[in-house]
Amino acid sequence: MDFWSSALYDERHRFVSNLGEGVMHLLSPKEGERILDVGCGTGDLANEIAKMGANITGVDRSANMIQEAQNKYPNLHFQIMDVYDMEFHNEFDAVFSNATLHWVTQPELALEKLYQSLHSDGRLVAEFGGKDNVLYIRQAIQDSYHQLFPTYDQLEEPWYFPSIGEYASLMEEVGFKVSYARYFARPTPLDGEEGLKNWIIMFAAGLLAHLNKTETNQLVNHVEHKLKPLLYKDQQWLADYCRIQVIGYKK
Repeated sequence: MDFWSSALYDERHRFVSNLGEGVMHLLSPKEGERILDVGCGTGDLANEIAKMGANITGVDRSANMIQEAQNKYPNLHFQIMDVYDMEFHNEFDAVFSNATLHWVTQPELALEKLYQSLHSDGRLVAEFGGKDNVLYIRQAIQDSYHQLFPTYDQLEEPWYFPSIGEYASLMEEVGFKVSYARYFARPTPLDGEEGLKNWIIMFAAGLLAHLNKTETNQLVNHVEHKLKPLLYKDQQWLADYCRIQVIGYKK
């Protein structure tokens, strides 16, 4: 099931694309390069890459996201595709991915698919959530859920937040030569008074899909109450993001 709302993503979570500028700098696209954007969302970063003269292909497993990307940027090439299903072989100069690989819970299989997509000396450039990413938010969701709904099934998180050593090792096992790896905290402002609520509704939609609307609102209110002393400052919600950036070359 596609839990992604492209409208909510573009309206309230443009920071995901905006904060991708750092990893875009690492990618440094060149005129004429063939670049694959994995987890392209609604296409904003793919469009920026195309403006630099690269030939971009954007893939995302969300049909809602791809439809919006095609509506916004009809001259670019987008496909509905899960990373596990990719069958590109030696086709791209670079694979780019922003804020996606922490949704990929079989990282070794995904890295194999990314590796085979590149030609020799091609590069993978990615940023995604690392160890302890949104730890306070995740813990508050779990704690509130158990307090409010003690008889319900356990919540199984859909994310993979590795350490930098863990992920770099996986890259090397697949065959990448890791040339750059960085881990850093990046507290991230959320949009408006309902910023945390919108974050939960957007990014934890699949996690909480079994709750009805009333239960979801109860949970959100409980989480907000728990986190206000920690993550609400100067009339602004902050998400406790921790990120990993990597560059690896196909040997």
